[in-house]
Amino acid sequence: MIRIKSAHEIKLMQEAGQITAAARAAAGALVAPGITTRELDEAARKVIVGYGATPSFLNYNGFPASICCSVNNEVIHGFPGGRKLKEGDLVKIDVGAKYMGYHGDCAETFPCGKISDEARRLIEVTRQSFYEGIKLAREGQRVSDIGHAVQAYVEANGFSVVRDYVGHGVGSELHEAPEVPNYGNPGRGPRLIAGMTIAVEPMVNQGGYQVKTLSNGWTVVTVDGKLSSHYENSILITKGDPIILTVLPDKK
Repeated sequence: MIRIKSAHEIKLMQEAGQITAAARAAAGALVAPGITTRELDEAARKVIVGYGATPSFLNYNGFPASICCSVNNEVIHGFPGGRKLKEGDLVKIDVGAKYMGYHGDCAETFPCGKISDEARRLIEVTRQSFYEGIKLAREGQRVSDIGHAVQAYVEANGFSVVRDYVGHGVGSELHEAPEVPNYGNPGRGPRLIAGMTIAVEPMVNQGGYQVKTLSNGWTVVTVDGKLSSHYENSILITKGDPIILTVLPDKK
């Protein structure tokens, strides 16, 4: 069932979103050669806890960390640990925070030092595909209109969209209805209604869209070993333009 949020719930989700965005920014700011992915996890967790929130991902279905940190051909659900980042790596940081009963969820791909022109273009196309998608995130549109716009933009730029994993509703649960694919034909799926909150998260591959899960049962990688990029924000459907919830808190 799709849950329409009240004004009070939306306010709490905005607060959770700000915390989540701050955690993403803190971890992303540390990305550099020689830094371990565990250090990124610790930085994000410190921010989340400092705001009186809890990490959404920690122990979620057994996940062992506060962020997913996926590097290069790892698409999503990478485990933070002792791995040291290297010059040229693409580092995906996916983070969630629960505050006053509501979740924020966002992700971004960060370059580690100097990266190739193609890798930078992959990051930029992935990020822009999110913005192309949410142009259709308006009351009265269909969920699939978002994914169609994402896919069209990504493929026009010579990359591919992951099909095995999709965006989702977000609120008092980290994953709620509806699913929000990043591909497909327009005009399908639930109609968007003001008060819906969804996480739109393009996962874009340099090569083919096929992926597989490693033996740890979590980490998803590209089958062809080529690079992948990820960008995500939680958004609110309104009577007009969508509102991005996972933004940095205002400076006081």
